[in-house]
Amino acid sequence: MAVIIVGHKVAIEIEHKFLLANNDWRNDVSYSVKYKQGYLNSVATSSIRVRISDNHAWLNIKSATIGTQRHEYEYEIPLSDAQEIITNLCKKPIIEKTRHIVINEGNTWEIDEFEGDNMGLIVAEIELPEVGAVFSKPNWLGAEVTSDLRYYNNNLANHPYSVW
Repeated sequence: MAVIIVGHKVAIEIEHKFLLANNDWRNDVSYSVKYKQGYLNSVATSSIRVRISDNHAWLNIKSATIGTQRHEYEYEIPLSDAQEIITNLCKKPIIEKTRHIVINEGNTWEIDEFEGDNMGLIVAEIELPEVGAVFSKPNWLGAEVTSDLRYYNNNLANHPYSVW
């Protein structure tokens, strides 16, 4: 879950990404949010994306670092601008997903259930306050894919799950 401070997100994101072993998590969903995001640029060092959720939109710049820690900057932008940018400027396919929030043993899990060209892919993420922070792993977690580039959203825009 993004932490917004004076218009932008904290610059370091520490995150682990997992596949799911089963659907037991569905019983514990606190709420769900639809996201649509498009990529303006994705190079070896970073990606620039526009994301829409409900009536809010953001411009996001994220380092392309592999692993649990990377730089991330996020700024809210007008919704109408974001809609035009996604329609007219972003690479296709657009990433569409429903993010389900699950609280488990005091940890907040973001479970992304993809649609469109990435339908069938479901990934769980946990953001941590510091590198090496210990967290409990629910029984519904499968293999960790934090270091597997295929599961990063900017790569799913270039190589959708449907063509793997």
